[in-house]
This record gives sequence, C-alpha cells and structure tokens, in this order.
Amino acid sequence: MNLSVLDISIIIGYIVLTIVIGYLLSAKASKNLSNYFLGGNKIPWYMLGVSNASGMFDITGTMWTVTILFVYGLKSVWIPWLWPVWNQIFLMMFLAIWLRRSNVMTGAEWLKTRFGDDKGSQLSHLIVVLFAIVSVIGFITYGFVGVGKFAQTFFPWNLQTYVMGITISSENMYAIIIMGVTTLYVIKGGMYSVVFTEVLQFVIMTIACIMVGVIAISLVTPEQISAAIPEGWKDVFFGWNLDLNWDHLIPAVNNKIATDGYSLFSVLMMMMIFKGMLVSIAGPVPSYDMQRILSTETPKDAAKMSGIVSLVLFVPRYLMITGLAVLALVYLAPEFNKMGDNIDFEMVLPYALNNFIPMGAKGLLLAGLVAAFMSTFAANVNAGPAYIVNDIYKKFINPNASQKKYIRMSYLASFAVVAVGIFFGFFAESIDTVMKWLVGALFGGYTASNLLKWIWWRFNGYGYFTGMLAGLLASLIAPLAFPEVSPIYAFPFIFLFAFAASIIGSLVTKPEPDEVLIKFYDSVRPWGFWKPVYLKLKEQKPEAKPNKDFWRDMMNCTIGTGWQMMLVLIPIYLVIGEFMSLTWVILLFVASSVVLYFTWYKKLRDYPEDYKCEVKKEEEINETELV
Repeated sequence: MNLSVLDISIIIGYIVLTIVIGYLLSAKASKNLSNYFLGGNKIPWYMLGVSNASGMFDITGTMWTVTILFVYGLKSVWIPWLWPVWNQIFLMMFLAIWLRRSNVMTGAEWLKTRFGDDKGSQLSHLIVVLFAIVSVIGFITYGFVGVGKFAQTFFPWNLQTYVMGITISSENMYAIIIMGVTTLYVIKGGMYSVVFTEVLQFVIMTIACIMVGVIAISLVTPEQISAAIPEGWKDVFFGWNLDLNWDHLIPAVNNKIATDGYSLFSVLMMMMIFKGMLVSIAGPVPSYDMQRILSTETPKDAAKMSGIVSLVLFVPRYLMITGLAVLALVYLAPEFNKMGDNIDFEMVLPYALNNFIPMGAKGLLLAGLVAAFMSTFAANVNAGPAYIVNDIYKKFINPNASQKKYIRMSYLASFAVVAVGIFFGFFAESIDTVMKWLVGALFGGYTASNLLKWIWWRFNGYGYFTGMLAGLLASLIAPLAFPEVSPIYAFPFIFLFAFAASIIGSLVTKPEPDEVLIKFYDSVRPWGFWKPVYLKLKEQKPEAKPNKDFWRDMMNCTIGTGWQMMLVLIPIYLVIGEFMSLTWVILLFVASSVVLYFTWYKKLRDYPEDYKCEVKKEEEINETELV
C-alpha cells in the first residue's frame, strides 16, 4: 500500500505522543508498587472502564470478528460467547464487588484472603502466579500473530531480515517493532501510563470506527448486501444446523465453516452457554481485567467500571467491524474467488481497509488500529509482571528490598514476558488457533478451582492447587494429544478433570481455619454453600446477614446479557440498513436499561450493612484510644 505523507505523519505523531505520555507519568508511577501496578487506587472508575474497553478493543480480535461476521452473518454475534464476552456482565452484577473487597494488588495475593497463609495457601498462590504468566504470554502471542499480519498488509516496507542465519519475515519484524515501542512506554509509566494512553487510544479508535461506519453506509446499499450474501445471513436466530450455503457466491467459505466445526450451531451454543456460565462465575483470569477491578477506589466503583466497559465498547467497535465486513462482501468477493481454497480469511479486515479508505482518513484509521493493538498489549504487559514481582520476587526472594528495586525488577520482568510471548508467536499457526486454545483449553483448566473458591466453604488451598495444576497440564497436553479436537469441545473434559482434582485435593486435606473462613465470608459475603461458616459468624456477630441475592444476581445477569447483545446488534442493523430490526433492538435496550437501573444500580453496596457497622465501631474505638 502507498501511504501519503499525511497518513504516515499521523501514525508517527500518535506513536510519539504515547511514548511522551508514558515518560511524563513515570515519576508518579515509580513511587511504589501500588502506584506502578494499581495507580494508587486513585484513578476514576470511568477512566479505568474506558481503559479496560480500550484494552479489549484489540486488533487481533477485531480481525477475527470481521472474519466471522463476513462468514456467518448475524449468527456470528453468538460466537464471541466462546470467551464468553458476557463475563463482563457477571463482573458488573456482583463479582467485581466481591473481588475489590479484598484490598490487594493481584489475583494471586487475593487468594490469601480466601485460604490464609498456610502451606496450601502458598501452593495456591504459586499455581495462580504460574497460570497468570502462562495466560499473559498466551495473549501476547495472540497479539503478535495479529499485529504482524495487519502491519505487513498496510506498511510499504519490506523488513525481512536474517539473524544468526535465521530468516525473520517482514510480518514478524513489524510485530517486534510495534511491540517494542509499546513496551517502552508501558514499562516506564506503569498503570498511570497504561490508563491515560488507553483513554487517548479509545478516543482515536472511536473516531476511526465512526469513519468506517459512515464510509460503508455511503458506499453500500442494502440491496447490494442482499445480493452478496447467502440466504439466512441476516438471521440472528438459528436451528439445529447453521444452514448457510455459500456455493453460488464464494464456495471456499463452506470449507471455512467445515474447518471451524460450527456447522452444528445448536451444539456449539449449548457448549458455549455451559462453559460461559462456569467461566463467568469463576471470575476473570489474573490479567489486565482483574488489575482494573483491583485499581478502583471502592467496590461499588469496581461494579460501575465493569458496567461502562460494555456501554462504550460495542457500538463503535461493531460499526467498524460491520462496515469492513460489508465492504468486503460487496466489493471483494471476486478477488476472494480468484484465490480458490487458499483464502486467508483473517485478511478480510486489511483487504477492506486497503481498498476503501481515502487518503488522510487512512492514517487516522491505521493509528486507531495500531492504538487498539497497543492498548491490549500494554494492558497485558502491565498485568503479567505484577505477579512476577509482587508474588514471587517480593514474597519469596527479596521481601525487604526498596521500592526502587521493585520498580527496576518490574522493568526486567516486563521485558522477559514480552520476549517469551514473541518467541511463541513465531510458532503460532494463526489467530484462530491461538484464540481457541486460550478460550477453550486454557480457560477449561482455570474454571473449576476458581468457581469452587467462591461457592464452597470446604474448598481449601490444597484443592485449589491440585485443581489448577491438573487443569493447566490438561490444557497444555490436550491440543498435543488430540490435535483434531477443537479446544471448545475439549473444555468439558478439561473442566471435569480439574474439578475432580479440586474436590479430591480438598477432601483429603484439612479445611481452612475457622478464623480465615469467617473473616473472608464476613468481608466478601458471597452466596453459595457457606452455611457452616455463616453460623459461626452469627455466633460472633448476631447482626450478620447471609447473602440472599443469588436469584436477583442471576436475573440481572440474564437481563444484562440481553442488554449487551443489543449494543452489538444496534450498529450492525444500522450499517446493513435493517431499520425495522434496529428500532426493536433500541427499544429492548432502553427497556432493559431501565430495569437494570432499579434491580442493579440502585442495589449496589460497598459492603454488607452489618460489616459497615463493624468497621464504624472499630474506627470509633480507635479514635477514642487516640484521644
């Protein structure tokens, strides 16, 4: 592609600006570890929410989502349930509050509030640190594959090189350069740098998304779209089978559907809902999403931060996704047909951008997409080293080091995590392969232990360790032992294996001490199988009340999932010109928003009432002693 001087200037100017911001904020970030990794819990919740949304607006995921919308039409809105995309709704409704009540720095440190500080707790601490590092490296690998493909298509220079007799492709060199630039400002500025640059990135991305949506609406008519798609492409709902036949349009797409394994769409949906419920209640993996929750000032702010993510993310993102998908459908089908069975569907996004975005606008849009990558990558680079430094180096190696020493170790850990992620990126086959492993196999290994830690009082640190270890090993071995099985279909087996290990590990060892369980239940107050602990708390605090909000939380999660889906459908129907469907979707969104205002927002509490009374009494006693 030939980029104009204006386009290149916009891209370079944006990159320079983000590095400058990182360095300007470095003095504030380097005061201590709390400032570096959590922003001192002083960053406003809405900025953290926009930052979190920016981190989820990744270029690799956007390339994948454009592809699935191109191939599967409106039924593709269900496929992100693989993650599941509605885990943000569970966080919004109750889990973010439970997590934030811990007042800790990382997900591994949080386990101390649940399991105490015995050997079982230490083992659980170590295994979640290992999982966090593996998952962060996995996400860096995922980003490496996507940004390399993206950059090679758009930037005109051939950067292929040779190092020690090894050929490094132009695609991989672009990925290394962009990752290197991003690493510089993240390492220097910590959470402050990540959040403030991500807010800037989100503004740029939103402008770019609106631009693409407007271009698509102006260049493509509903009649042209209808002529370029198979019957059923515009249908959101589905039967037992997918029932999309591309034979008379782009026959190679049918091969893509068969390879993905999505033909039996109802079976896929049942699997995604089963997995999604379990994964969502288990809570976020120990990465940037959890860091944003722990960075908020109060538990209520954590819930509101999780809620604003969906509100600001989906409409602009799907304006871009839908715009690029319909441009490719209408204008690039002949090009794809020439490729026969060798279509790289992950290139649908770059092909569409390359052919339809005018000069000047192209620079802004490319800056927005580079920003999308940088924000996701930055969030992971900030999250991973927090576990290495706070949960390994500080806890076990050098607990009495100075804050400057810890910050320097954070720099070193960041470089190490990035280097390992890039190394594995060289061996990844495709975006789709890495994504399916992350959301299927790896999350399968994570889910069992992290579900039980919330809902079962008898679950202990040894059970957590054995369940996580079994799940992690199964998620790494399963793709090698059964390469023909899609990770999403391997999820139930990995989950059950880890679940059994969790139960056995807990039952053959002692339960956690009463004082640990009572303190955890008193402050966090989860629902689930906690009656023995609640009765013991009741003996100490007669005013204590159990959490009876399970059914309300589940109702809110159901309504919230529908609310989130409307945010996805609104921009899609707008771009493809289905205005009657758009009207109904907007009405459903407004109605569900009103319901959630009363059933969720008005019910938010930082702590249970009896817990707040106890804290107030302690503060009054302390004040009296001071006097």
